Amino acid sequence: MFIDEVTVFLAAGDGGHGCLSFRREKYVPKGGPDGGDGGNGGNVILLCDHNIGDLVDYKFTPHRRAGSGQSGMGSQRHGRNGADEILRVPEGTVVYGVDSERPVAELLRDGDRTVLLRGGKGGLGNEHFKSSTDRAPRRTIPGEPGESGQFRFEMKVIADVGLVGFPNAGKSSLTNALSATERPTGPYPFTTLHPKVAVVPGENGFTLADIPGLIGGAHANRGLGFRFLRHVERCPILLLLIDMGAVDGRKPWEDFAVLREELRLYGRGLAERPFLVSANKMDLPEAEENLRIFRQKQPAIDPLPISCEKGLDHRELCARISSLIRATDSTAPQ
Repeated sequence: MFIDEVTVFLAAGDGGHGCLSFRREKYVPKGGPDGGDGGNGGNVILLCDHNIGDLVDYKFTPHRRAGSGQSGMGSQRHGRNGADEILRVPEGTVVYGVDSERPVAELLRDGDRTVLLRGGKGGLGNEHFKSSTDRAPRRTIPGEPGESGQFRFEMKVIADVGLVGFPNAGKSSLTNALSATERPTGPYPFTTLHPKVAVVPGENGFTLADIPGLIGGAHANRGLGFRFLRHVERCPILLLLIDMGAVDGRKPWEDFAVLREELRLYGRGLAERPFLVSANKMDLPEAEENLRIFRQKQPAIDPLPISCEKGLDHRELCARISSLIRATDSTAPQ
């Protein structure tokens, strides 16, 4: 089960109450007030951990609470602080208030850490209130309540390149070929059911995010929908993979137009990202003619012919991707 979005209720710990106490000891007739302070409540802390793959832990335990501070005690003994609740989340996690579209926290890299909710401050015991005019104060301050709230966690994959294409275009096969991984493949749609980041090795290596196939209307949640389009939001470069063999009976030039339109309708700047186009399945007999027609209909696009089955021009594809990554990095604002 792959979970990339959850709603959780979180609460920091309450502060412990201050203690009302007077010293009672043999041969000390006027011992005075000695109530200790309460401990502070624990914080709710988010910690980014690259060993965490998704948000499934919070699907079944969505209520998390930090420890409350212990109340103060007599003999000027202070209560201990409550334990922090540390929530480990995957890289690329964005946290929103449940009724807000503005993020309150982002954890992008391993080791990123933020205090999401602060625990309540511990109260004061009566030892703080003695004075020359009040030798036996009966005043204390209770502990403060900890912060709490409902939040939505969203995971967005972080990679250099986002791989976009129709179902059965060969995205998983290409990912396997470039990264020497073993993702499931098959001659049927939607073999990829959740996003995966693969590392392409080499001197100019890069990371590649393979997301489930898109269809027309994906921006409106058709097919596997826009749930997975958000996983390419953090990819500075897109690679559009086109089935030039037209295995499923679609026209490759129409596939390209639909993919570009879906990225535009989804928004968030995806249509303006630098992109490359790769023409896959060039080992099939219809592919050469389809590529010729594609170039006629899309004269501004220069697709790189490849074959995941035959390993055609994978090195050239990696070289083009690495070159575009370097060019994008050099023009990015510092």
